[in-house]
Amino acid sequence: MTDSPAPEVHRGLAGVVADTTAISKVDPATNSLLYRGYPVQDLAATQPFEAVAHLLWHGELPSSAELGALQQRERSLRAMDERTRRAIDDLPLHTHPMDVLRTAVSQLGGLDETLLREDGILDPELNRDRAIHLFAQLPGIVAHTQRRRRGLDPVPPRDDLDYARNFLWQTFGEVPDDAVVDAFRVSLVLYAEHSFNASTFTARVVASTLSDVYSAVTAAIGALKGPLHGGANEAVMHAFAEIGSADRAEAWLDDALAAKRKVMGFGHRVYRHGDSRVPSMKAALDALVAHYDRTDLADLYDALESAFVERKGIYPNLDYPAGPAYHLMGFDTETFTPIFVAARVTGWTAHVAEQQGANSLIRPLSQYVGPERREVPGR
Repeated sequence: MTDSPAPEVHRGLAGVVADTTAISKVDPATNSLLYRGYPVQDLAATQPFEAVAHLLWHGELPSSAELGALQQRERSLRAMDERTRRAIDDLPLHTHPMDVLRTAVSQLGGLDETLLREDGILDPELNRDRAIHLFAQLPGIVAHTQRRRRGLDPVPPRDDLDYARNFLWQTFGEVPDDAVVDAFRVSLVLYAEHSFNASTFTARVVASTLSDVYSAVTAAIGALKGPLHGGANEAVMHAFAEIGSADRAEAWLDDALAAKRKVMGFGHRVYRHGDSRVPSMKAALDALVAHYDRTDLADLYDALESAFVERKGIYPNLDYPAGPAYHLMGFDTETFTPIFVAARVTGWTAHVAEQQGANSLIRPLSQYVGPERREVPGR
C-alpha cells in the first residue's frame, strides 16, 4: 500500500479560483480593471460616485431617476445616531481610526433591530438598505474621527451636497475647490472594488456562513487594516516623511533594499504590467500638485518611482499616488485607509449579496505537517 501523493499547497491561495463573480475583473487583453464590464478609468472620468455604487449593487449604471432616488436616500441617512457618536467618543484619542471605524460598524449592526426578524439577516431587500446605510454613515464616522483627534467639534452633514463634497465638508468644515473635489471623487471610484482581494474575500467568507452584512464588513475592515493591503497608502506617506526630498530618494531606497525593508506602494499580485488604476489617480494627483503648488512633493514622488522601477522593475499600485493625494487634500495619514473603507464598502456589500445569492460555505482544507500520533506522557 502506497501513500497518496501530497496535495499541492497554494500559499496565500495564489492562483486559486475560489468562485465566480459578475462584479469585477482585470481584463488581461487591456490590463484594465472592469466594474460590471466598464473600464474603471472611464467610470472615474465620467461618473459620480453614487452612480458607481449603483452599478456595483445592481449591475447597471443608473438612469437619471434611479440616481436621483439613490442620492436622496443616501443623503437622508447621513446623520449620525448619538449612540454611535458616544461609542466613538468613548474610545481613547490614540485609537487608530481603522479601529474606530471597525468598532463603529459593529455598533451599527448592534443597533439594527431588523436583524432580529425571522430571516432578517439574509433578506436581500434589507441587505440593500443596509448597504446604503453603511454607505451614508461611513463618511461622517471617518470625518468625526479625524476632527476629534484634532480637538475639533463634529460638522453635521448637508443634504444639498453630493457624496464627495459632503465627505469633505464634514471633514474640513468647508467645501474645497472643484479640482480637489474631483480628485477625491476619482479616488473613491478607483478604490470601490477589486474582485477577490483579501478584504473582499474575508467579507465573502463571513457571508458564506450566513452571518449578517455588518459582521462581514467589520471583518473586511480588519483585513484592510493590514499594511500588505489597505494600509499601504499610509505607509507611502510615512516613507515620504522619512525621505524628505527628491534628492534623497535614491540613497533612502538603496538603504531600505539593503535592509530588506518592504517598500509599500509598489507591485500587485493581479497586475503584471502596472496597476491600471494608477494613471487616473496620478492625473488627479497632478491636478492637486498644481492646485496647491507642491512641485516638491511631485519631485519626490517621481524620484522614488523612477529609482524603484530601475532597481526592481516593479511599478506603482493605486496606493502610491493616492497617499500623497489625500495628504494634499488635508487628511491625516491615519485617515487614508478609512477613506478606502468608505469607498470599498460598495464593493464589499455587492460581494456579500452575490455570495449569499448562490451560497456555498467557504471552508478550504489544509495539509497537516505536525507530529504524527503520539502518546501523552504518563498515560
